[in-house]
Amino acid sequence: MKSKKIYYWSPFLSPIATCKAVINSAFSLSKYNTEYESSIINFFNEFHLFKNEIEKKKINLINFYHFNFSKYLPYQGKFKSRFSFAIFFILGFVPLIKILKKKQPEYLIIHLISSLPLIILILFNFKTKFILRISGYPKLNFFRKTLWKIALKKTYCVTCPTNNTLEYIKRLNLVDHSKLKLLYDPVINLKEVINKRKKIINYKNYYLAIGRLTAQKNFIFLCRAIKQIVKNNSNIKLLIAGNGEQEREISNFIRNNKLEKNIILIGFQQNIFPYLKNAKGFILTSLWEDPGFVLIEAGICRTPVLTSDAWPGPVEIIKNNYNGFQFKSNNLIDFEQNFEKLENTKNLNEIILNNLKFTKKFTLFNHYLKLDKILSNKCN
Repeated sequence: MKSKKIYYWSPFLSPIATCKAVINSAFSLSKYNTEYESSIINFFNEFHLFKNEIEKKKINLINFYHFNFSKYLPYQGKFKSRFSFAIFFILGFVPLIKILKKKQPEYLIIHLISSLPLIILILFNFKTKFILRISGYPKLNFFRKTLWKIALKKTYCVTCPTNNTLEYIKRLNLVDHSKLKLLYDPVINLKEVINKRKKIINYKNYYLAIGRLTAQKNFIFLCRAIKQIVKNNSNIKLLIAGNGEQEREISNFIRNNKLEKNIILIGFQQNIFPYLKNAKGFILTSLWEDPGFVLIEAGICRTPVLTSDAWPGPVEIIKNNYNGFQFKSNNLIDFEQNFEKLENTKNLNEIILNNLKFTKKFTLFNHYLKLDKILSNKCN
């Protein structure tokens, strides 16, 4: 039987959770159905960062440029990121057209830097069916809204990672509602998680926060909150895993407030699961997430969760006092009250089990089942 070729488009300048979702999605198709041949377009060798994992999972890489020039392109700041997009567009326009014309994959699933393939879709006709995968909460300026409204008329469908995002896109009326599909991200590979969380780490008796050190993750608020809590409990310890543009600002706050023993920056961790497994609790203070991979990863590690009521993801994933604890975003008093619940709640095991059950929606197999229906046109 002839294989159905599925290509993934997801170039990135800095590794984020979406990269793992792309790899897991491609892997899930080939793992559970031999009819699919999954390939990731390796635009400028950025997926070399995950070379070992991709080879192990036998995912094809389609290389545009073998030289990784991503480290020379800026990605922080409005104007710098637009400059990088212009470079992407110039270097990617012709090669992407050629590969779609020559290889004629049945589907192209678009994750990141979606404007380039969508503009190409408007200008040309392809046998390939385009699927826009909304990855993260979409910020739609006038240009992007206009582009989506035109291009989405020619797309096969648009998939959303949460119900909240799906309803938001519906309200914008940018695409025929019948094309909108709910598709949970493939966050959890159970076998992989079990193996990764076995690693021994040196930290004990700590809470954990994870993410790029950016304004979105709101770590300065978290540090202020921990500063208040430490006044009553000097033994509180928080690890923050991640790198980013706010690292100096956060480090200065820690040093200026003499919190070096209470807040520890441990940098980006390739394997975060042992840190989650051994944490007293996972804390997310983000201003927005969609859906919030780390919430799901914490759930599968049986780690209790305290999260902001950020829209669209966390507010949908964590139900207060059912499968975690939720505080009002940027509200220090509410944070402190719910942190106390996290520390002292008597039915914590029940809450942890409720969250464990919920995370099953985000396994590779459940993702495959839904995506297979979408690709086979069997999804209502």
